[in-house]
Amino acid sequence: MSATTADFLLIDNSNSFTKFALASGKKIGPARRLRTAELNAAGLKNALGGWKWETAVLSSVVPAKGEVIADFLSPARVLRVSAKVKLGVGVDYPDPKTIGADRLANAAGAFAQFGAPIVVVDFGTAVSFDIISAKGDYVGGVIAPGLEAMTDYLHQRTALLPKISLLEPPSAIGKSTKDAMLAGAVHGYRGLVRQILVEIGKELKITRRLPVVATGGYAELIAAGLPEIKKVLPELTLEGLRIIGTLNG
Repeated sequence: MSATTADFLLIDNSNSFTKFALASGKKIGPARRLRTAELNAAGLKNALGGWKWETAVLSSVVPAKGEVIADFLSPARVLRVSAKVKLGVGVDYPDPKTIGADRLANAAGAFAQFGAPIVVVDFGTAVSFDIISAKGDYVGGVIAPGLEAMTDYLHQRTALLPKISLLEPPSAIGKSTKDAMLAGAVHGYRGLVRQILVEIGKELKITRRLPVVATGGYAELIAAGLPEIKKVLPELTLEGLRIIGTLNG
């Protein structure tokens, strides 16, 4: 893979940002990103300028923007991630077509690196938990409000609570409004994640520590206080897209 030419163009079209990366069958190369709200033909032309690839692998959770991307790339080959393509993991789910493409990509990436069982926690606009059973099947997940969505809601719905930048609180007991909000957000969110993982472990009947990996914007912050999380993998979704691309080449 050279600096501008690759086997795959990986596209992770999520609610806040859309990430693009070139990749070979073995590794991810240069990456760029674009605010999803600004994603249009002109933005795509600028974001992808100078790049060449054989196949685009698209994960989209914003249908309208996904169509913009597919139309822009036409007539070149676009592999859209869904439960219908080869993922490297099985799917044991009542209605597979309703599973988000990003969640399938995360499952593919985590399983390829760590085997099964494994849980992926993706800290995005929403926080999602995706579970691969000991048999190597995607069996479902959990979705909760994202950390930023919770704090923004407090700011928007109250007269005196400010908008805050999320970081580690100085203590569990806030000595200012900002610090009190940080303590509630960060410590409270860790409690939410920990309890959901406990319940998932019970349902899977796993008595040892449940293997958990994390990705997404606030993964590093939340994982810093959660020993339950084995590893933080910022590029997990893109890695899953690379794997799916190679399986469906």
